[in-house]
Amino acid sequence: MKGLIISADQFEDSELLIPYYRLLEEGIPVRIAAPARGTITGKHGYAVTADLALAEVAADDYTILILPGGKAPAAVRREPAALEICRSFFAHVRPVAAICHGPQTLVSAGLLSGRRATCYRSVADELRGAGALYEDSEVVVDGNLITSREPADLPAFMREIMKKLKG
Repeated sequence: MKGLIISADQFEDSELLIPYYRLLEEGIPVRIAAPARGTITGKHGYAVTADLALAEVAADDYTILILPGGKAPAAVRREPAALEICRSFFAHVRPVAAICHGPQTLVSAGLLSGRRATCYRSVADELRGAGALYEDSEVVVDGNLITSREPADLPAFMREIMKKLKG
């Protein structure tokens, strides 16, 4: 079992770090991918190392995909490799967890039509426009898709991620 987090500069720090460390706590190795290898910095100044460029990711090597929010998804969603990774996870019905602005990447990948999902309130209209069935809830689980609204929802987000991984 391995986790993959896709992000870029200006990620929401807690939305990347809490899933990262929670998976490590469970003994699940986690890789961070970004448009390029190297340091990416969160909105609140935390720096993490992206040990993979998006173009280097072999989606089949990972059990779960996590898409943190903040401003990073605005950059991630413009990367064709990121969209293909998301599509691969959906095609193979592997868990995808997106929080805050993270679902914007799934919108750009064309994956939310007819799916129940939530997100940060300013993104709700975009989700509806993409055909998602928007719900204003702390966490929404629709098959392999887990979504949450904001950092305050991280406990529920992580609870559902861990349920999904533990079967």
